[in-house]
Amino acid sequence: MSKKIAAQKKSGPTEQATVIAAHGRHYLVQAKGIKLHCVTRGKKSDVAVGDIVEYQLTSANQGVIEAIVPRSTLLYRSDQYKSKMLAANLTQLIIVVATEPSFSDDLISRALVASESSGIKAHIVLNKIDVATSLPKARERIALYASLGYPVHEVSVTAQAEATREKMLSLIQGQRTILIGQSGMGKSSLINLLIPDAEIATREISAALDTGKHTTTFTRLFQMAEYQDQATYVIDSPGFQEFGLHHLSEGMLERAFPEFLPHLGHCKFYNCHHHTEPGCTVLEALKRGEISQMRHDLFKQLVHEAAQTIGY
Repeated sequence: MSKKIAAQKKSGPTEQATVIAAHGRHYLVQAKGIKLHCVTRGKKSDVAVGDIVEYQLTSANQGVIEAIVPRSTLLYRSDQYKSKMLAANLTQLIIVVATEPSFSDDLISRALVASESSGIKAHIVLNKIDVATSLPKARERIALYASLGYPVHEVSVTAQAEATREKMLSLIQGQRTILIGQSGMGKSSLINLLIPDAEIATREISAALDTGKHTTTFTRLFQMAEYQDQATYVIDSPGFQEFGLHHLSEGMLERAFPEFLPHLGHCKFYNCHHHTEPGCTVLEALKRGEISQMRHDLFKQLVHEAAQTIGY
């Protein structure tokens, strides 16, 4: 995100805390031993879950955010009109899909493009592998992403709970992870398996931010025990069906498709768009089957969407 974040002039000493939930312009931060309800000055709302912020106390359990510590990464999605920050300072993204109900290849590919453009490594977790009748088809569809180098992990929260927990713990230890997925994929069940008191913590966050019963409409961070002196946390995001990437330029998009990389820079025209141009090495790879038609179609769609952006 191009918006520059700068500290405002402070009237007193500040402390640092991690943002663990956000709802509108209200934030819950984890400071040393306490949770605080914080707001930003003015109408700024450019704080993301996972941000490390500098804050000033305004009362025993409330504060105001004065500045955001520079981020290592920022994951967000955008449509034609506005952007929506998902989380900051992530090291990995886990996309949760299932054998049933059917998952969206479009959402998976968009999330992978977002991770590539943000410098965040991505994994795919295939849940409900105990549903034997749907497993072969799901594996066949997931094989495309595995062939691109994305690790795929098969689990079953219901049939293999302990094995699933151990596998997921090995993935997230020492990492700052966000789980994303459509409704019905079992993401919440995975969270509850990893963090047994997640539902209680979510209700506490909802009460602190006064969100009422809309406990699934905000992103929240669950801190876990450190691993080899490294912070470990998991961020649960609301289920969503669309993942807009209007903020990515054409150049950023072509580099976010790993299968395109060996062919970039070798086209006949230096400003090749990889759509219909003669001598395009990406299109030649597409004809040879080295690039899937579905992925190339998505690339063209994303370029088209980015061209429609009118700014935020």
